[in-house]
Amino acid sequence: MKFSKAKKAGIVVVGLLVFAIGFYSFKQDDKNFQIAKNLDVYYTLFRELNLFYVDDVDPNKLVKTSIEKMLESLDPYTNYIPEDDVEDFKFMTTGEYAGIGALISKQNGKIVVSEPYEGFPAQKSGLKAGDVLLEVAGKSTEKLSTEDVSALLKGPASKPVLVKIQRYGQKKPMDIEIIREKIQIDPVPYYGMLNKETGYIRLTNFTVDCTERVKIALIDLKERQGAKSLVLDLRSNPGGLLIEAVRLANLFVPKGQEIVSTRGKVKQWDKIYTATENPIDTVMPIAVLVNRGSASASEIVAGAIQDLDRGIIIGTRTFGKGLVQTTRDLSYNAKLKITTAKYYIPSGRCIQALDYTHRNEDGSVGVVPDSLISKFATKKGRIVFDGGGVFPDLSVADETLSNLTMNLATQSKIFDFATYFNSKTEKISSPEEFTISPEVYADFVQFVKNQDFKYESKTEEELDQLLEVAKKEKYYDISKSEFETLKVKLGHNLDQDLEHFKVEISELLADEIVSRYYYQKGAIKAALRDDSDIKKALGIINTPDSYAAIFDKGRVIKAN
Repeated sequence: MKFSKAKKAGIVVVGLLVFAIGFYSFKQDDKNFQIAKNLDVYYTLFRELNLFYVDDVDPNKLVKTSIEKMLESLDPYTNYIPEDDVEDFKFMTTGEYAGIGALISKQNGKIVVSEPYEGFPAQKSGLKAGDVLLEVAGKSTEKLSTEDVSALLKGPASKPVLVKIQRYGQKKPMDIEIIREKIQIDPVPYYGMLNKETGYIRLTNFTVDCTERVKIALIDLKERQGAKSLVLDLRSNPGGLLIEAVRLANLFVPKGQEIVSTRGKVKQWDKIYTATENPIDTVMPIAVLVNRGSASASEIVAGAIQDLDRGIIIGTRTFGKGLVQTTRDLSYNAKLKITTAKYYIPSGRCIQALDYTHRNEDGSVGVVPDSLISKFATKKGRIVFDGGGVFPDLSVADETLSNLTMNLATQSKIFDFATYFNSKTEKISSPEEFTISPEVYADFVQFVKNQDFKYESKTEEELDQLLEVAKKEKYYDISKSEFETLKVKLGHNLDQDLEHFKVEISELLADEIVSRYYYQKGAIKAALRDDSDIKKALGIINTPDSYAAIFDKGRVIKAN
């Protein structure tokens, strides 16, 4: 039997399709077999461990550890959320929970109120920063973690919780009954005018409807307070909901403009997000402040503003998280937060740090090799790069604190002095005016000495490590006298160091003391006075020629 060329071609095509389908089916069957095989191995391994391991094992802990380690091998953002942690996860995305409205921490082995939120039950009931929580709901906190105590403080709205506290300077403990409320943390803790022409908005999280809060603040600054330019502060904002990042950028860019797109393995989930509303303002000069703690949704906003040449970015390189997470339901009310896509800002670049392993201590972008970096262009032709966060148009050097100041903060000496100061001082001047006087600083120095404060300088820490190495390699005995002489010469002097680092210590002291009287909003106001990022932003956006020069075509914006 003879076939025409067309029929022969058809037979070949059909044959190829059958082969392809068969090959795909084989691959899928093989994959399914590998899944079933490994799950069976895991089950039998777990059974044998449970039956024969020399000590009793905790099944929940074993499974949770194995899940977490498995997900950790993929990326830092794919996480397992057991049922017990679901409420905390909801708070991260909504900013809402039922409780007393206060931050707590463990200091010197005790659970302490570190910050009561203004206007919420804890503050209204008289709880103060520095109060030690002795009991919550009749349970001693002595052996509890902060997570355990936090769980006790949370509960049904409108229901009371009794706390027993020890307040600084008072001999007897106090019982305080606090009525829990539905707590909605304001993602815009402060906005106001920096000068006659420049408004300021601080956004701390991209939670549900945070854009509405920014919109209200922006309209108020423009229409009531006369703002002609804006500083949007996204420093240390860890991100949150992608859709809120799109909505926020939409306040400043025209309707229909692409802001971000997502691409992943499941193609039907790929999406282009555009501005869907009429903006509030498309022309006012904008400076967006970022740092290494600005991540995810913060980077979408900063990156889109930069790619569209809508404003300038000031600060340090951002965290470098360009991955999108989706929440999937699991058995027994647990959840899986899984990375499903990468996002791409208008220039086409993804700001995800391409190498998870070379990170700074805080998890932000470390050194990214040039071989992993690609070049892109903004709307006006400025050169930008991917692979390592959003690099600012204008860099501001990280303000590193001295080892002394860091130790004073981490050992709670600044916090404790603010508690002491607050116990004997009824009121202070406004956040904008309050400063640490010589008398107050002298009082702080004496307070630190009375606390038997111990610390080592960074130089001493490095020398201690050198001595350990020298002893291991048996060089120490050969040059023992020289090592000991060097140790004496490099030893710190507390009195001298407290005087030498007086300025930076005083700034932290002032912020902490102000927060005791004016809460978070007051602390932000106080910190803005000596903010180098703010000073740089004002110097540019209030000078039209300098601001316009940032957008020159061909200008290169790249990490050092």
